[in-house]
Amino acid sequence: MAHGTGDEPIHLNNHHLNTLTAIFSHPTSHNIRWADTISLLEHVGEVEERHDGKFKITLGPETEIFERPRDKDIDTQMVVDLRRMLRNAGFDPKKPGEEV
Repeated sequence: MAHGTGDEPIHLNNHHLNTLTAIFSHPTSHNIRWADTISLLEHVGEVEERHDGKFKITLGPETEIFERPRDKDIDTQMVVDLRRMLRNAGFDPKKPGEEV
């Protein structure tokens, strides 16, 4: 199971599970809301909004810088990047919150 900073398991609520499932869905969903994505990322990692308006996201061993999407949904490239980061942080698309 994926763990938080104190080695406690990370439990996802239904809203977070739905967002995680959408990120890992095939074909790639084009209606994953930015607000839902940030909520999930804040729950499973660290999110810092920088002075330039970009977001520094840290999940497990990886840190990436993302720009807020122009509309309410994240784009395909962000989905691809988040899939990689979530997998590397121990989130399996078939068993959200459990290590691969």
